[in-house]
Amino acid sequence: MTSADQSSHPEQPTIFVEAKDLPVYCPGPNAPLWSMHPRVYIEVVKTGRALCPYCGAAYQLKEGEHVHGH
Repeated sequence: MTSADQSSHPEQPTIFVEAKDLPVYCPGPNAPLWSMHPRVYIEVVKTGRALCPYCGAAYQLKEGEHVHGH
């Protein structure tokens, strides 16, 4: 595999979110300056998990979270 075949972003741990954290956006409020990219909203309600299209950060609803009105 060449370096061009590898992902352009390093593997990151999953970021678990709760219903109170909605709407989820990336980069988050505590993201380091080097990781900044345009803000995008991450749709985690439909499937319970989603990836940021810019940096590949994985967001997942915590198990047992119930989202109302979304």
